[in-house]
Amino acid sequence: MRRLFFLGVCLAAALGLIWGCASVDYTSVASIALKTAPKVAQASRPISDSEEYYVGRAVAARILGTNRLVTDQQLTLYVNEVGQAVARKSPRPTTYKGYHFAVLDTSEPNAFACPGGIIFVTKGLVQTCASEDELAAVLAHEVAHVANKDGINSISKARWTEVLTTLGTETAKQYAGAGGQLITLFEGSIDDVFKTIVVNGYSRTAEEAADAQAITTLRNAGYDPGAVASVLNKMLAKSSTGGGMFKTHPPTADRLAKVKTAAAGAPDKMEEVRTKRFQSIKL
Repeated sequence: MRRLFFLGVCLAAALGLIWGCASVDYTSVASIALKTAPKVAQASRPISDSEEYYVGRAVAARILGTNRLVTDQQLTLYVNEVGQAVARKSPRPTTYKGYHFAVLDTSEPNAFACPGGIIFVTKGLVQTCASEDELAAVLAHEVAHVANKDGINSISKARWTEVLTTLGTETAKQYAGAGGQLITLFEGSIDDVFKTIVVNGYSRTAEEAADAQAITTLRNAGYDPGAVASVLNKMLAKSSTGGGMFKTHPPTADRLAKVKTAAAGAPDKMEEVRTKRFQSIKL
């Protein structure tokens, strides 16, 4: 419990620097679940939006345990503005606590979509992008993972069923033994998601679906859908030698070909304006 509480406090404190004076609930994921647990668990039901958020917040806290956020408020605000623009045009424009975007202070190019809508992009990946449209393509791809619930769906179904069963018992509310079991189960669920988005990466099917959705989202948001292909070209060129995103998001020639076909079309007249805006922010 202390470990989860500490992680929650770390995330709340860090994100509080970005998102202003909004009140933050420092209660641990397990405690929140215990307080809101129904008397009888429906072990077959899907994970709710609020449960997805709390799992995602714990995953984000674990990421922040080894990565600090940039202190550049202008860069953070800019990435949030671009992220919110694409999120609004995604298949899932709203989440339980909304989308939040933050920049990790590392030169390694990477991005992480935590369940529920907390999305991290590294300073190194921002520097890899050549335009606002490419940054929007990266963020639209990560938003697609949230919209498709790829992260939360990586939790073992057997494990989540056990979580729900434990939540539904009066014992879980009254005795520390069951509470300890619940914490262990939640930590296992968090491990499932963390390993998927940080260590192993998503399946090729999930990545291709996120690519396709990013193209549609970019087009709807007024960005150049071809930016998805340009980002994938960079990933393909660096995948044999690069780490970070180039390791966990491995592109293929076939995947790139699909994106180029789907994203055909001329960029709009505002792309030059967006590129200048990006260059004024980029470090």
